Amino acid sequence: MGKNNLIFGIHPLIEALEAGREIDKILLKRGLRSSEVSHITAVAKERMIPVQIVPEERLMRLTRKQHQGVIAFVSEIEYTQLEQLIPMLYEEGRSPFVVLLDGLTDVRNFGAIARTAECAGVDAIIIPERGSVSVTADAVKTSAGALHRIPVCRVSSIQAAVTLLQDSGIQIVAASEKAADLYTESSLSLPLGLVLGAEDHGVSQEVLRRADKIVRIPQAGSIGSLNVSVAGGILIYEVVRQAGLNTL
Repeated sequence: MGKNNLIFGIHPLIEALEAGREIDKILLKRGLRSSEVSHITAVAKERMIPVQIVPEERLMRLTRKQHQGVIAFVSEIEYTQLEQLIPMLYEEGRSPFVVLLDGLTDVRNFGAIARTAECAGVDAIIIPERGSVSVTADAVKTSAGALHRIPVCRVSSIQAAVTLLQDSGIQIVAASEKAADLYTESSLSLPLGLVLGAEDHGVSQEVLRRADKIVRIPQAGSIGSLNVSVAGGILIYEVVRQAGLNTL
């Protein structure tokens, strides 16, 4: 991320927040306290902007400018509110199809999934505010620009998003290599939210417990699991295939 995507200092950040600029995350120097800092953290919490408390050395690696213990990363996109998106899709007569990324951390996988999702007509990608990838310049580049075309919703947690979607009549399907049901033998009918998990441990147990269905992709080799972006592509297009069959 280039220097033009960074905001240095307390007052420039407050001005940016009050102007409604999309902020990807905020770094605060450990031990920094003031009424202005409290205001920044309150606004960040309200807008679900991740705030990280870091040593001053981390800030100095980013810039030698007068940062006052505060550096913010400007987002590459404008995030979409999930609470507003789902009713809008229903009002347009569409059956929502969204992809939820539960703890994904590799921007290359994020970009690849976004590219596939955009090509397949997915309505939105949902990411959590913490412990997850975000829409950085590298992610946008890997997605071949798809992240500028598909809505991305940042939520407080994937569990909360699952509850909201289920309350909106959307079935939640999670991918896991330990599932009993094959994806080709499961009904993946719309409206649907497809959950893809982290690269190292997959979908969290909390989300698996809440899912309406858990499916797996069959494997004949000895490697434990597929790359998440490859698995995502397979499952996304199975949903598309089944939706096409249901409209014939």
